[in-house]
Amino acid sequence: MPPAPLPKTGEGAGGEVSVPRRYLVLGQPVEDVKKEISRNLRHLMTPEKDILWETLRNRKLGAKFRRQQVINGFIADFYCHEHGLIIEADGSHHSHEADCERDSILTSHNLTVLRFSNIQIRQNISQIISKIKDVLNHS
Repeated sequence: MPPAPLPKTGEGAGGEVSVPRRYLVLGQPVEDVKKEISRNLRHLMTPEKDILWETLRNRKLGAKFRRQQVINGFIADFYCHEHGLIIEADGSHHSHEADCERDSILTSHNLTVLRFSNIQIRQNISQIISKIKDVLNHS
């Protein structure tokens, strides 16, 4: 089932509807099943997500991240509300088409999505950290 649409809060200059980033997490309705899935995913993280989490947790990069955050019906691997940044760790099971559609929906709400493959995480974590820091410094 596709995620429920976000409420409309006002129109921008080009007629587009803007939804405050804050609403996407703090006031959003979240189905109980999504809460349970999110909770389970936090306990069953892949080794690559563990590597990323050790890098992101406890404000190690200067920003607070959450794991397995439900946003507009999707479950983001890692989310920084302050910077509107979503970080995804993609294994071989990911569908490029579905990921593009999901990213399009999330970026339409002024969120930035960074995707890294499991191979990138295992082989180039320092390059990934640099990319994340760059985004954090420019958002």
